[in-house]
Amino acid sequence: MRIGLVDVDGRGFPNLVLMKLAAWHKARGDTVEFADPEAGRYDKVYMSKVFTHSPDCRDEYPCEVVRGGTGYRDYATVLPEEVEHTCPDYSLYGVGEAYGFLTRGCPNRCPWCVVPRKEGGIRPHADIEEFLAGRRRAVLLDNNVLASDWGLVQIGKIVRLGIRVDFNQGLDARRIARDPEVAELLARVRAMLRRKDNFTPDLLTYNDTVLNRSTYEFSYKKQTQVFSGKEFQLMEMMIASGRLWSKEKSS
Repeated sequence: MRIGLVDVDGRGFPNLVLMKLAAWHKARGDTVEFADPEAGRYDKVYMSKVFTHSPDCRDEYPCEVVRGGTGYRDYATVLPEEVEHTCPDYSLYGVGEAYGFLTRGCPNRCPWCVVPRKEGGIRPHADIEEFLAGRRRAVLLDNNVLASDWGLVQIGKIVRLGIRVDFNQGLDARRIARDPEVAELLARVRAMLRRKDNFTPDLLTYNDTVLNRSTYEFSYKKQTQVFSGKEFQLMEMMIASGRLWSKEKSS
């Protein structure tokens, strides 16, 4: 099949949906390109529009045309799961950084935002490595990543992998101000931007204590426990700073 793609908003910012569709179709042997109504004939054309203020594409194609995106006020259409979790084809826009979501949705109900209406409450979406494709920089498109335990765990993983990130949709300052653990985690993200060597071993040890950064397991004298996101981050900070002590020592 010959597939045509139309970025209705223009090509100033990579369209994640189009990059995923390109990767999915190419994996099946299809030819994919930005659609040209004068020079190309296509079996299928996808038009993606993010912003309502972008002018509609008036080009006509004598084939199946699929339109989608919030720019069309389409809040119901979503990509099939196999496409949604396909690593994007970054060559479509020639970018060197990765793009994706760790979480989808938002717990807030801001009257001007379509996210709760379109995506619902906050929920896990993807592991950072799903869309990295070996890149060392990533643009995160999450609407409220700090509201999710999964999001916090993934940010911790980003720090361990040494990935430089851009929180493109911003961060909720209220959550940073009232949670010192979140503030500390983000401080590590910021500090990482100034480092040249970002390697961090998976195993963090302190006396008889071992914390596995890959599996989130805490081991102490042959006893093992898997921690939740916030428990893991707290224990990681305590071991790294040497502030871990036993109950017997504190009594």
